[in-house]
Amino acid sequence: MKGITKRWLINSMGVIMAILLLIVVIFALFVQSFYYNGIMQTISGRSSEFANMFNKPDEFISTARVYVENFPDKELMELMVINSNGDVVITSTGFEPDKEQVMPDYEQAKYEKSEYTTWTGKLNSGENVMALTRMIYGNDDEYVGAVRYIVSLEEADRRIFITISGISLVGLLVLFLIIISSTYFLRSIVKPVREIGDTAKRIAQGDFNARIGKFYDDEIGELCDTINYMAGELGNAEKMKNDFISSVSHELRTPLTAIKGWAETMQMGGSCDAKTMEKGLKIIVNESERLSGIVEELLDFSRIQNNRMVLKMDKIDILAEIDEAIYMLRERALSENKHLIYEEPEILPAVLGDKNRLRQVFINIIDNALKYTPEGGIINIEVSQVEENIVIKISDNGCGIPARHLAKVKEKFYKANQTQRGSGIGLAVADEIVKLHSGTLDIASTEGVGTVVSISIPILKEESEEPKEIIVK
Repeated sequence: MKGITKRWLINSMGVIMAILLLIVVIFALFVQSFYYNGIMQTISGRSSEFANMFNKPDEFISTARVYVENFPDKELMELMVINSNGDVVITSTGFEPDKEQVMPDYEQAKYEKSEYTTWTGKLNSGENVMALTRMIYGNDDEYVGAVRYIVSLEEADRRIFITISGISLVGLLVLFLIIISSTYFLRSIVKPVREIGDTAKRIAQGDFNARIGKFYDDEIGELCDTINYMAGELGNAEKMKNDFISSVSHELRTPLTAIKGWAETMQMGGSCDAKTMEKGLKIIVNESERLSGIVEELLDFSRIQNNRMVLKMDKIDILAEIDEAIYMLRERALSENKHLIYEEPEILPAVLGDKNRLRQVFINIIDNALKYTPEGGIINIEVSQVEENIVIKISDNGCGIPARHLAKVKEKFYKANQTQRGSGIGLAVADEIVKLHSGTLDIASTEGVGTVVSISIPILKEESEEPKEIIVK
């Protein structure tokens, strides 16, 4: 979390401090300009008084002396009267001026022959002042002399400093409040994120029971809910995977045990008659086929998981594949005293599909129906055309699927009934095969009543009736 705090300090606080500093600088310049402009306007107003009372060029010095003696603001500003030769002849202080002190405003006014000019700077003594020189001209614009006004800026600078210090303190207070509020806000983020990180590590290490406490009902809270939901789903997936491994192990062990047992019995030779040998061979063949089916189902599942399921598409008669699936399971249904009822339609349009894969789907669904239907039960198979689709409905009056399991029965590894044989991936494979045929596989069931599986496959369009093999991945 040090990274977040560091980035916040560099980015957010850096920007805030820069903005506050800029505001203080702008305000300082504004305050200084306000005070200095006020002083300048005052000096300018005073200097215009002398220009208005000046009448005769030869009376400049006497007029200036009277003006300086009667000047009411001697305590606020210093006056200097400068003759035509550039010498200071009168001062309001009565002291002789510093002859080494430059007068930039006077020099500029004289050089430019302007009415007046101003200057702000420091005297040789170090005092910060503002000066204005008013040039006096006689007839024919003849230079007569000048009056220079000098105001000390120390009091103004002091007030400016106090004002700027005040606004700086306000800025520091604002910055302090921002830091306090931001620190609280950061903690409200950092603490949940730290807990999220710790919990995520526990989940990554396999502790799917780990949960994050929800601090706030916001984006962080939503993230906590999402991670908790993810942990729950991962836990369920892990449980289903373990159940799947256990189920597959059991499914593989059963035929292997039977094959090994009968092979050892037959190996003994002399103690087995012909009838026993025939029975043993039949069991070995049946269990080998069962074992082969389990392995093939696992391979199909692996292909689906890795997007490597290959379908050889062609124009097929779907009724023929349904007949083949029923034929393969009819003997089993008779041996288990269960009734397979199927009335074949006279004719239906062709579909584009992989006949082996579609037959695998039908076998899987009918096999499930037989598996969960009690002795004497009925499995009914109906095939019809509904608009642009061939719909196959396989219904039974078996135990049904509880409502809490119905939405998940097509998920990989999921088994609603753990007591029945099977890997739990048959329906997931069947559903994927139907989807690759642009069809749908829907399941409706009521516990204690039975189950209806509806498979919908689109019919082959007329413009595509020519047989054509297509590889779909």
